[in-house]
Amino acid sequence: MNDTLRERAIQAIKSSTEKGTLAGLKPQQVTDVLKTYSQQIARVIPKHLTAERVIQQAATLITRTPAIGECSIESLLGATMQASILGFQPVSALGQCYFVPFNNKKTRKKEVQFIIGYKGYLDLARRSGDIKSIYAYPVYEKDEFDFELGMHPKLKHRPSTEEDRGKLVYAYAVAHFVNGGEAFEVVTRHDVMKRKSVSQSSESEYSPWKNWEPEMWVKTAVKKLQKWLPLSIEFQTALTSDEAVITPDDFNGIGLDLGSVEYPNNDEIPAEYEEVDESDSQPAVATEPEKQPEKATEEGRVKS
Repeated sequence: MNDTLRERAIQAIKSSTEKGTLAGLKPQQVTDVLKTYSQQIARVIPKHLTAERVIQQAATLITRTPAIGECSIESLLGATMQASILGFQPVSALGQCYFVPFNNKKTRKKEVQFIIGYKGYLDLARRSGDIKSIYAYPVYEKDEFDFELGMHPKLKHRPSTEEDRGKLVYAYAVAHFVNGGEAFEVVTRHDVMKRKSVSQSSESEYSPWKNWEPEMWVKTAVKKLQKWLPLSIEFQTALTSDEAVITPDDFNGIGLDLGSVEYPNNDEIPAEYEEVDESDSQPAVATEPEKQPEKATEEGRVKS
């Protein structure tokens, strides 16, 4: 990190409207703060991403969602780092991960909870190289749905063609392995609500539990399926970091020493920071899940 960038980042932090956050900063100021971790991000991200791309997307997310900018800088940087390590793009529309602002009763601070979406888990599972296909879907009360366990397990789902398919009742995830084996898991409303009840940020207006509920049902099924999947180090890391508050200290890496920043009583935003056009930072549209096959196998058992 060069001295000029460090000084610009510190000046940006000092000019925030709320101490210890990035609240009120312009896009370039947020980018400067995130860039102090660019070397560390570059070392851990997969080949399909660049540190510059991750930083640009994170800065766009923070500046376009003021509530996220009001969270502690530590939790923002931690979420950005964790997304980078897992190879996720911090864009809610992609469904790989979410930065959810919430009031942490334990720390008495507004912090970012890092939440992995079901598409993130599917992506991690595919990276193992041992899975031929993996997919998951929500089930509504007007759908035709049936599954059976035992010696000859089966699963059948025919979605309703009505515009209103009714309430969510189930979700399921299916994996087909390269060696020919199969596995599936089904979760009920009770299973999903139990998972929701332990999420610290579930009541936040920015939580995927409020805005993308079907996806969270599906995610619950995918997480239940993971015990039958060949787990990569990335997948195991995801399980421990999901729905957590992460800080730069968790990475033992380079970056700003946030504790050493001295805040003035009144410091205006430097005139050198101009508004930048973020239109080029929009992500590509996420791809659709693989086509659903007709058969799967019993819950809790891998067929080979």
